[in-house]
Amino acid sequence: MRISTTSCLCPFLVCLCFIQRCYGAGHHVPAKVPSKNQTKLANGETEVHHRPKRGWIWNQFFVLEEHLGPDAQYVGKLHSNSDKGDGSVRYILSGEGAGTIFIIDEVTGDIHATKSLDRERKTHYVLHAQALDRYTEEALEPKSEFIIKVQDINDNAPKFPDGPFVATVPEMSEVGTSVLQVTASDADDPTYGNSARIVYSILQGQPYFSVDPKTGIIRTALSDMDREAREHYTVVIQAKDMAGQVGGLSGSTTINITLTDVNDNPPMFPQKNYQLYVPESAQVGKPVGKIKANDEDLGINADIKYSIINSEGANTFSISTDRDTREGIISLKKPLNYERKKTYTLHIEGTNTHMDPRFSYLGSFKDTATLKITVGDVDEAPVFSIDHYIMDVYENSPSGTEVGVVTARDPDSRNSPVRYFLDSKEEGVRYFRIDEISGLIRTTQPLDREDMAWHNITVMASEVDNPSLLSHVPVTVQVLDVNDNPPEIATDEEVIVCESSRPGQVIQTVTAVDKDDFANGQRFSFALPSQLPVNPNFTLKDNEDSTASIIGRRRRFNHLTQELYELPIVVWDGGEPSLSGTSTLTLRVCPCQRHGRIRMCQGEAFLSSAGLSTGALIAILLCIVILLAIVVLFVTLRRSKKEPLIISEEDIRENVVTYDDEGGGEEDTEAFDMIALRNPAAAEELKFRRDVRPEARKHCATPRSRRTKAVELDEVDVHEFIKQRLVEADVDTSVPPYDSLQTYAYEGQGSPTGSISPLDTPGTQSEQDYNYLDDWGPEFQKLAELYGEADSDVTT
Repeated sequence: MRISTTSCLCPFLVCLCFIQRCYGAGHHVPAKVPSKNQTKLANGETEVHHRPKRGWIWNQFFVLEEHLGPDAQYVGKLHSNSDKGDGSVRYILSGEGAGTIFIIDEVTGDIHATKSLDRERKTHYVLHAQALDRYTEEALEPKSEFIIKVQDINDNAPKFPDGPFVATVPEMSEVGTSVLQVTASDADDPTYGNSARIVYSILQGQPYFSVDPKTGIIRTALSDMDREAREHYTVVIQAKDMAGQVGGLSGSTTINITLTDVNDNPPMFPQKNYQLYVPESAQVGKPVGKIKANDEDLGINADIKYSIINSEGANTFSISTDRDTREGIISLKKPLNYERKKTYTLHIEGTNTHMDPRFSYLGSFKDTATLKITVGDVDEAPVFSIDHYIMDVYENSPSGTEVGVVTARDPDSRNSPVRYFLDSKEEGVRYFRIDEISGLIRTTQPLDREDMAWHNITVMASEVDNPSLLSHVPVTVQVLDVNDNPPEIATDEEVIVCESSRPGQVIQTVTAVDKDDFANGQRFSFALPSQLPVNPNFTLKDNEDSTASIIGRRRRFNHLTQELYELPIVVWDGGEPSLSGTSTLTLRVCPCQRHGRIRMCQGEAFLSSAGLSTGALIAILLCIVILLAIVVLFVTLRRSKKEPLIISEEDIRENVVTYDDEGGGEEDTEAFDMIALRNPAAAEELKFRRDVRPEARKHCATPRSRRTKAVELDEVDVHEFIKQRLVEADVDTSVPPYDSLQTYAYEGQGSPTGSISPLDTPGTQSEQDYNYLDDWGPEFQKLAELYGEADSDVTT
């Protein structure tokens, strides 16, 4: 088969020669050429096939885009070597655009394009060709693939997809400073001809800017472009294809370029000399005027710092910068006085805060101006000699006593007379008055330091000629102390006296207080009243350290005999003159624990610990009594409803045998032998019936020494002994056929209190220390007192 193609621009005819088919060498249509083929079988033998072998060398078909002719555009020709020209071969075409865009003559194999094609929409088409026998429809050639490529023409102008553009460049930039790069795109084929070869040029914006023809980079073309002279520029850039040749298509875009500011202009005052009027009544720290220097720059490049560079102005005035208006705000540092100084001269300097070293050659970026301030005379209020007066006066001084003098004067040149008076809104006017001409302050009544030690008053002064101008000054008056208060005992509470107090024992140490200050009231002496007879119960000892000790004189006190005692005490202070006072203390006798550990009455201790009043305690006791009565009534009713356990005397199936054997107390050591409980092993031999009363009672009097040794030698667990007896009672078959009650009483061991029985006491007189009984609580308090008294009697 042979395929040929013709182009209207450069027609050519391509003859496709038959060559040996090579797989992977591109798309091909096989031709009928005999050839040997060998196939290796499974058994290792080689089978030789004789069949035609066809191959093609393909060239691409080209079709020109945007064809506008009236006839279909010829693309190429398909031809098979089986075609003898007798019309027996039929050519068919399939693939992209087959039958719609591309048609083939079935007899001749000519291919035509019926529509105008656009390369920018589709660059190539893939089709398949085949030769068939017209009569048998058998394939004379296998189906073969080929490509029709759309050939480009210059039908698209360059475009700037991102335009228009906005760019900035600092003012005063050097020539050639890059501003922005613009890039145009062309839809034509960049690999074919010059249709997509773009060249850039500048249409507007010269001579300030230039553009690189190849890269599209816009650069500055002039130096020293000043933003203050012109800030905005409009540049038009053109992109033209065909390498800029005549006939090429072009597109353009606009770039708006703005010059950004740099600090290339120093601040400048509009004028060199200024004048300002400031009244002498201007307040310190408040603004009194403004001054401004102009700077043509923007933003931080126009920030200005103002300063006063001469000492005359800097000592009295200060200047700061308003960041919003960039003005210099002049404020007062010290009060003005027209009578002392009437004019001030200020040298003010304005300097840029952000300097650009590139423009240092332009000079110093600062400017100076002179401001002359004239002080205005104002009628001022009187001025006191000092800002705060502190005076003193003794307490109890008679009314009219001089306290001190305040002075004020008119600061104006005419020196108007001044009048004084007190601020009536303050409480101090009740105690003081002032002479309106001299300013002398006096008391209106005697003062008491203990009532108020300091008084604060405010004195006001005004000019006689202009009473509306007032000035104020605070005056503090200290009331000095005199010894006018006698001392007294520091406590008003009752003193607790323990019943077990001994003669010479310190009951309590007392101190004194004095309302007077330290100089007159902090050294005290104590004594009992000399005019009273000697107190038989208590005496007083002056410790000579402003304290005194109350000492008991009796051996014992009893709160049942007398509960309250009164003890008057005389106290002297160390003032001049010395004052004395008598205070009467109430002493309450209470039973206390040993050694006086708790000096508090038992009743009071209970009340204080519970935090309850007497009424509340009575209510609680009534509730307890009512509950007890209800319980007793309930138990009585239950007992009255119970049936008797023994119905008749003959019915002895259930019987409880009770042994009412009353012992003889602690002195009775013969009634029962405790060895049976202390040493159950020793009593193991004495097994007898425990369910009936024994006929005879056997009294065994064992010496205390022997019994004590037996107990010490063998002490076993009584709990085990009782359990053993319980087992014996359960398994014993000889007991009567009724219940019996066996009771075992054992004091136990390990109790922190020990045994109080005298059974094991080795002797009658014990040297044991019973002080530990005080730690057992109030239940053992009486016992502790008894042993304590016994010890005291023995010691005596």
